[in-house]
Amino acid sequence: MAGGAAHPGAELLAFERFLDSSLQPLVYGYGRGSLRELRAREFGRLAGTVYLDHAGTTLFPQSQITSFMKDLMENVYGNPHSQNISSKLTHDTVEQVRFRILAHFHTSPEDYTVIFTSGSTAALKLVAEAFPWVSPGPEGSGSCFCYLTDSHTSVVGMRKVTAARNVTCIPVRPEDMWSAERQDAAAAGDPAGQPPHLFCYPAQSNFSGTRYPLSWIGEVKSGRRRPVSRPGQWFVLLDAAAFVGTSPLDLSVHQADFVPLSFYKIFGFPTGLGALLVKNRSAALLRKTYFGGGTAAAYLAGDDFYVPRESVAERFEDGTISFLDVIALKHGFDALERLTGGMESIRQHTFTLAQYTYAALSSLRYPNGAPVVQIYSDSEFSSPEVQGPVISFNVLDDHGNIVGYSQVDKMASLHNIHVRTGCFCNTGACQRHLGISDEMVKKHLQAGHVCGDDVDLIDGQTTGCVRISFGYMSTLEDAQAFLRFIIATQLRPSHGQPLPLATPGEAGAPPGDSEAQNAVPATRVRGSPSPQEDASPHSGVWNNSPTAFNAEDLCPPLLEATGPQQTTLENAADVPDGDLRSHVVTNLYLYPIKSCAAFEVTRWPLGSQGLLYDRSWMVVNHNGICLSQKQEPRLCLIQPFIDLQRRIMVIKAQGMEPIEVPLEENSEQVRICQSKVCADRVNTYDCGEKISNWLSKFFGRPYHLIKQSSDFQRNAKKKHGKDQSAHTTAALSLVNEAQYLLINRSSILELQQQLSTSRENGKEELFPMNNLISRFRANIITNGTRAFEEEKWDEISVGSLRFQVLGPCHRCQMICIDQQTGQRNQDVFQKLSERRERKVKFGVYLMHTSLDLSSPCYLSVGSQVLPLLKENIEHHDIPATEKSQDAIS
Repeated sequence: MAGGAAHPGAELLAFERFLDSSLQPLVYGYGRGSLRELRAREFGRLAGTVYLDHAGTTLFPQSQITSFMKDLMENVYGNPHSQNISSKLTHDTVEQVRFRILAHFHTSPEDYTVIFTSGSTAALKLVAEAFPWVSPGPEGSGSCFCYLTDSHTSVVGMRKVTAARNVTCIPVRPEDMWSAERQDAAAAGDPAGQPPHLFCYPAQSNFSGTRYPLSWIGEVKSGRRRPVSRPGQWFVLLDAAAFVGTSPLDLSVHQADFVPLSFYKIFGFPTGLGALLVKNRSAALLRKTYFGGGTAAAYLAGDDFYVPRESVAERFEDGTISFLDVIALKHGFDALERLTGGMESIRQHTFTLAQYTYAALSSLRYPNGAPVVQIYSDSEFSSPEVQGPVISFNVLDDHGNIVGYSQVDKMASLHNIHVRTGCFCNTGACQRHLGISDEMVKKHLQAGHVCGDDVDLIDGQTTGCVRISFGYMSTLEDAQAFLRFIIATQLRPSHGQPLPLATPGEAGAPPGDSEAQNAVPATRVRGSPSPQEDASPHSGVWNNSPTAFNAEDLCPPLLEATGPQQTTLENAADVPDGDLRSHVVTNLYLYPIKSCAAFEVTRWPLGSQGLLYDRSWMVVNHNGICLSQKQEPRLCLIQPFIDLQRRIMVIKAQGMEPIEVPLEENSEQVRICQSKVCADRVNTYDCGEKISNWLSKFFGRPYHLIKQSSDFQRNAKKKHGKDQSAHTTAALSLVNEAQYLLINRSSILELQQQLSTSRENGKEELFPMNNLISRFRANIITNGTRAFEEEKWDEISVGSLRFQVLGPCHRCQMICIDQQTGQRNQDVFQKLSERRERKVKFGVYLMHTSLDLSSPCYLSVGSQVLPLLKENIEHHDIPATEKSQDAIS
């Protein structure tokens, strides 16, 4: 994958050639104006972004929100359960929206009822709880609940309700349903007096995009096709949530008894609102137990007397519905029809993009002929009748091994491409397509993998895949940007070039595009300094690289040295390799503000949470959400300096006057706030309006600086390491995982050699060592003897201090950001992924095993590092009672 010219298979499939070769007429766009103009006008927020998760949720157009907000500003909508004027307006508007929904699905209130729910999952739960199940008894086997194994988790979850009622549950494989023999309707017998059965299947698989025949509805209900051979009356639930976002559904032809859906799949807004469309003939069978506000015609509080309302919708809509969100649907329908002309146009447009992308992906080959991707599909994307605009796949290397979906996702993020990974809440289809047995699923769970995480490979077996999906506003440029991403990361040699910023117009615009030619190049961040090739960490240039400080220089009385004279950095680096005891600390860094620049020191005090003041502050947005360089790369240009003697932190950035922030809060003036770090809720306080204004001016948007409260303790919530005792806990600052991160210079050197690139002049250029070190944002740098040997350590001692090695650090795409310039370059991540067998691990986490803070403890550059392997721990025990804790060799 590296070196040499690009393989012919790396050429992008020409869209015109694809259209000419198609056996059926294909439609791109909506024929009523430029799709580019639509994107610029309605989805300007997508500039520079390739959004390919429309099966997760599509996106709302700007005019839909503008129209809705205008509606709210001009009208007074009251609770529809009242009788006043505003309530009557709400009631009538909601009823009009019900009619609009039914018309959208080509039916009417005479045949179907709309029951509003919080989403399709709530609609499914409603059916499971209200369906007239018959338990088995002496007179028969009772009801049967059948569902296609290619169903969403929320459908499969219905079986827990049926199991509680002793109802038989039978999963049906797609291949069995396809091969089920069609029977004569007369031979099916009279269902009258027979128990009711329910068959559930998706109109479109949320895993692969397969579209199952809508004709199954009529065949199953009539008895001509049976999921299982069981006498009785069959009802059909059609899970339409994934289907209706990009395709029309005609309920006048395909009359399913129950149709759950979520409106954000169609419009993008509102979320948290769905519906159950119930065929009126079937609605009469539903049994309600609980009743809530608005559902009762009459009841007694002191006696078991309750009469439900006559209307099916009123009977099942417990409490006050989300009426403002229901009103928003009206504006969603208006916008969709105005922009596209209707669902049939959307179906043709999205399928054209999916078929083109499928054809291009399928044609990609490595120089040895091996495919670049493995696509999971039940069709060959022959028509929109059998396939939705969804492609699920795994990337392969040139040996046919799967590249973990988490790594693909992280690389895609570097290109600002948004995809979905995992099994997409569809374990059944995931197992079938990926060849994952039931035993493997249980084994993966025991290994720590749960649905939705990033554990993508276990013992070489994939646990999921990557999914891309198109929506009505998706463009050819989106598809081609994604294809170029696959080609660039898998087929083309790396040349160490920075990632280009997306164009201000269409995301992923092709090279010949006029808007792309006007794009601002990404090789410089506006207002940032020019990168220096290998700036010394001692150069003192604050806006290019961190300056090394000795804590004694900042506060001599507090940090007077107590041990022998420390070894200088230059001498430490000259310790001969091969000596097991030759590891020394060559650099020390702390990061006072999470995700901001490093503060390099030569000697620094330890606290209970790690290096004193390491990750004690963080920058948050106006909603209090913690920011990282993944969202805001220019955080690395914010340079904090700790002055222990003056008890302040000085913050600098190019073009800004330095600003000072106190190291400790004034308990009488602080404003306590709640924030989250890695799902942990932490108590913090706002550092004030002055620094907030400073940050907001630098970034051009409202940001705040907050600090973890001194009286709040956050403990590591997970046990790391095989032999860590259950009672061992680590106090954490605002770090993600552990108190310290250590990296080995030998590991950096090996990566540096991997990143060597050839230029036209034939000379080799390496990523500067200091540039690479800064990308991994470690606290402790050692000189090492062998690359990645640190991952075999169980403990280390630094002088008299003991640290437990918790395990490797799994890296994210932040390592692709040059910490001196804020530029992105995907090569570091990609090369590390290749070198580490697709697991991007680099550095190890450390935690204090014991720390006596009754006397000052320090870490120093030049300190000897003694690695302890598991079998040698007993032989290198260091007394915990040793008085001197200055970690100096």
